[in-house]
Amino acid sequence: MQHDAQRIRLDINNILQVGAEHGLTEAEIDAAADRARAAVEAVQQRRRNGDLRWMELPYADPTPVEALAEHLRQRYDTFVVLGIGGSALGNIALNTALNGPFYNLRPGRTTPRLFVLDNSDPEYNVGVLELIEPARTVFNVITKSGSTGETLSQFLFFRDQVIKAVGEERYRDHFVLTTDPHQGPLRELIKREGFPSLPVPEGVGGRFSALSPVGLLSSAVVGIDIRQLLAGAAYADELTRTSDPWRNPAAMGALVNYLLYGKGIDIVVMMPYAQRLKDVADWFAQLWAESLGKRVDRAGNEVHVGPTPVKALGATDQHSQVQLYVEGPFNKLINFIRVERFSTEGALPEGYADIDAFAYLNGQSFARLINAEQEGTAVALTEAGRPNMTHVLPEINAFTVGQLLYLLEVQTAIAGELWNIDAFDQPGVEAGKIATYALLGRKGYEQQRQAIAAARGRRNPRALI
Repeated sequence: MQHDAQRIRLDINNILQVGAEHGLTEAEIDAAADRARAAVEAVQQRRRNGDLRWMELPYADPTPVEALAEHLRQRYDTFVVLGIGGSALGNIALNTALNGPFYNLRPGRTTPRLFVLDNSDPEYNVGVLELIEPARTVFNVITKSGSTGETLSQFLFFRDQVIKAVGEERYRDHFVLTTDPHQGPLRELIKREGFPSLPVPEGVGGRFSALSPVGLLSSAVVGIDIRQLLAGAAYADELTRTSDPWRNPAAMGALVNYLLYGKGIDIVVMMPYAQRLKDVADWFAQLWAESLGKRVDRAGNEVHVGPTPVKALGATDQHSQVQLYVEGPFNKLINFIRVERFSTEGALPEGYADIDAFAYLNGQSFARLINAEQEGTAVALTEAGRPNMTHVLPEINAFTVGQLLYLLEVQTAIAGELWNIDAFDQPGVEAGKIATYALLGRKGYEQQRQAIAAARGRRNPRALI
């Protein structure tokens, strides 16, 4: 494969064409280029200092993951991921993108089915038992900290189900624990009971972990070429090392978002025009929101910044959201993802040529239709003065998907530098976890529980309508 032929391109023409009020001019971008260069260099310097270890994931040896995946494929017909947030969204996005939305239903499939249970909803977790046989299922328990309440509750529940199915002596073989390599409750269990395990590499946060064992094991189990995923990410790494935003798609993507935010455009809509990339938008929403939504900057100043990500799907959401995007508030940047070549064209047959509503479709294809819909939506937005840009994928394969994920991760890191915030913490998420621990009576959180009880006592009964 010639890598340049598989290069993802970022097209910002429609950012420039909507005009300076709601878009950007070349002069505005050029005036901010030095700031973008400094942000790229800051990211690369942090990398050289060893702070951003997720940036080295494309160069990790996938052999241990491949070997474990092959072993699991031989023994089990179902693979279930137990995780939430960054421990789940990458797994879902990779499988949907590379195996398609109907993978589990595919006749003649020779690799295990995949279920990713990313919620503590009781009907969701209990309901999957109607679809799986615990004795034929392996569960991948993923939590970096080893203490995520949602995931540990799932582990307890499915551990009991597997014990009932295969007995106390054999149940551990049905679990792979993916967690911090040195510490945490799950690592303690691994040492004590000998569960098979994989590490979440040190210094790699959940939302940046899709290209680590967190996302690679399930991918390898279901037949995805993880070496090509990593090769695509390594190619994206090459593209994003240059400091010139006109040659670095991650830097330009970050700079466009940052400059438009300053004009009141504080919502970014990720809208792939490909069903297989639907869950990439979901993955991006966590990456963008959790990284960039921050109360304070690095100097400790209260800034309350962060563009809000919205996930959409073309052409589906042309018929649900685009009306708002074209005629509603001037506060949205639309980020399309377009695929130039689909794995199948879906040729449309001739029929009803005497009826105009059918005649123009004769001899067309689903591939031409969906790309015309993407371009048509972009035209309508641009004419209405709404900024939009497009990531153009030559095709959907492991190389381009690995490239896309890495590009968006680097874009996020550069954006954090532009806003002068820490893009790698999540104190707001931790606050919610602490409140949950307190509500469920976890030891050490008694003071927080008392504070919650006091707040409940101040509730106004009239406010419950």
